[in-house]
Amino acid sequence: MKVLAIDQSTSATKAFTYDSDGRFEPVGTLDHAQHYPAPGRVEHDAEEILVNILTLIDSAGPVDAIGIDNQGETVVAWDAATGRALGPAIVWQDDRTRDVTEALKGQGAEALTQERAGLPLDPYFSATKLAWMLEHRPEVAAAAREGRLRLGTSDAFFLDRLTGDFATDVTTASRTSLMAMSTLDWDDDLLRLFAVPRGLLPEVRATTGPFGSHKGVPVTASLVDQQAALFGHGADRPGATKITFGTGAFALAITGAGRPEGAGGLSATVAWAMGEGPATFALEGGVYNAGSAVKWARSIGLFSDFSELNETREATALSRGLCFIPALSGLAAPHWDRGAAGLWIGMGLDTTRADLMQAVLEGVALRAAEVVGAMGQAVALTGPVSIDGGMSANPAFGQFLANALGREVVVAGAAELTALGTARMAMTGAGVRDLPPLPPPAQSFAPDQPLSAADHVRFADAVARARGWR
Repeated sequence: MKVLAIDQSTSATKAFTYDSDGRFEPVGTLDHAQHYPAPGRVEHDAEEILVNILTLIDSAGPVDAIGIDNQGETVVAWDAATGRALGPAIVWQDDRTRDVTEALKGQGAEALTQERAGLPLDPYFSATKLAWMLEHRPEVAAAAREGRLRLGTSDAFFLDRLTGDFATDVTTASRTSLMAMSTLDWDDDLLRLFAVPRGLLPEVRATTGPFGSHKGVPVTASLVDQQAALFGHGADRPGATKITFGTGAFALAITGAGRPEGAGGLSATVAWAMGEGPATFALEGGVYNAGSAVKWARSIGLFSDFSELNETREATALSRGLCFIPALSGLAAPHWDRGAAGLWIGMGLDTTRADLMQAVLEGVALRAAEVVGAMGQAVALTGPVSIDGGMSANPAFGQFLANALGREVVVAGAAELTALGTARMAMTGAGVRDLPPLPPPAQSFAPDQPLSAADHVRFADAVARARGWR
């Protein structure tokens, strides 16, 4: 068997083929434009991304099945009659609905979203974005009045255009704040809270579909990119934990068949559901800025070549009193504070560009450690923390992360874990029971100089200052 994995991420769309012998081959990568129409707003052209997906499918050649992963909380409105998107997609990073979520918090509505959906109130999740489209885009409201509107996360748009199936999967639906974790379906009380009509939303299906076919090839898997990465890591037991360092950094820990509580500022989410079997659940915590913080640092001249970041320095920036909080888009788990600001603390006349860049890398690692620390309070973490994504290739970063976590860190053996997880899920959806073995870890880091309690207190104090900066 040979399957095609489409990895549709925030910055690009990648495609890989994967066969029964475990051969994992790249097809291509196509970037798409990032649009920032106003402060705090992030948009994509869904039609541009769809063209990229179709181009990569055509480039792959004959395959037996297709799997697609998606950005998660990014949303699209489109015309059911023409299939055309009605305006730009609103990206997961966008915080235009911050005032709405703050108002709902003031009304006590967060108790309902936590109890039903397992999620806090935050613009990150899809529900308020969908409601904003209905209220603020005349073409969307008109389509709704005329009975020709379809509304949903980006996966539903792509599936509708590729196969004619208007559907999403449970992992993506679990990121909207509109799905009840107990039923794995849209919840009437949540729909009323956010004023999103059920009839506009796609059907919620298992992660392995089916999701129709494109030119005769079945689409056998659709899921959120972070859950795809979790599957690609081979997480198969409660307590298994991964962190993907992409645009943001996202940690997931398997909790098992029972719904987890979103304790300690974490989100309950569906890891996957295969066929008629029970869903597997997870705890999720995100850091909004990881790779995006590194790219920003490069754009302001802190370094020129990524190889400069691999150098291990004798002392940490944190131990020298220099700290960076990567809250360039606010703080996600466990703080959920969109008003927090990115900042350095502890600069002096002797501070160099290399010092500032070291602090940026440490700040991302320390924020990820905050999330994993909160997970450890809610579920017994087992084994090492497995990492992937661009920053995982940096050995200095991997070692500091192990020291910050106080746990062994292993770098996944495949460079594109999200796409690999999507391919393996597509193979599962196509009926393959025995998947090819995963490659062994590429590298491992044991804590060699664990951070002191004073270091963690220093970072926590810096986070508090970032949250107080208005």
